[in-house]
Parts: sequence; structure tokens; C-alpha cells
Amino acid sequence: MLCLLLALLTGCRHAPDEERVRDAIAATAEAAEAGKAGDTVAALSDDFDGNAGALDRRALANLVRAYALRGQKVHVLMGPTEVSRRGDRITATFTVTLTAGAGVLPDNAGAYMVETGWRKEGGEWRCYTATWKHAL
Repeated sequence: MLCLLLALLTGCRHAPDEERVRDAIAATAEAAEAGKAGDTVAALSDDFDGNAGALDRRALANLVRAYALRGQKVHVLMGPTEVSRRGDRITATFTVTLTAGAGVLPDNAGAYMVETGWRKEGGEWRCYTATWKHAL
């Protein structure tokens, strides 16, 4: 019995950092689709900088709130996420297609190439920077 308990405990280690970053990106996408502004920005650092000052943490939360208040649903289609460690930081790159609309056909769409920078804050990985450009 003791051996089984020890085996279970050793198997319950924390997920690798790269997996935790991937999970945070997926959770952010799910929260945006659900219109949950607070959850959308939960993985972002307080000093998050999007596209060199174009979007900060508060502005992103307000954008999600605005879509939700207008009854528009945001749809997020994620491509594969490439994660690489750079010292004590992690970089994650991916493609994402965003659509938003109140009806059947989206009235706003875009495919983007995204590069994000992550650092550990209080034991959690937080996205502190992101840059994006149209993929097409």
C-alpha cells in the first residue's frame, strides 16, 4: 500500500512549464469565446504590452466586455503552439483565427500570427508581451 501511495505522489508532479504555458493560452482562448473578460486576462501580467502599446491588459478586458454587451460571440480557432525556453522566459508562437458576430455569419474575421513572451510571477507563468500581424 505504501508503494502505491508513493508511486501516486511521485506521478503528481507539476506539469512542465511549456505545458503550463500552452494550457494558459488555451484557457485564454476559451474565456474569450465565453465572453469572460476577467478570465481572458487572468494569464496576463499587470504590465502586459500588446503590439508595442496598442493593447494593454485593461483594454483587452474591455474589448471582451464590449463584444459580450453587444451580444457578439467571439470565436477563436487556434493553430499549433510552438513553445521554446529562453533562459528564465518562455516564448510561444501560434496562429489564431478570430471571428465575431451576432448572427450566423461573422461580421469581423482575421487570421493572425502571434508571438508571446512569458515569465514566472509568484510561481505562475504570466504573459507579459504579445505581438501579432495579419497572417494573410
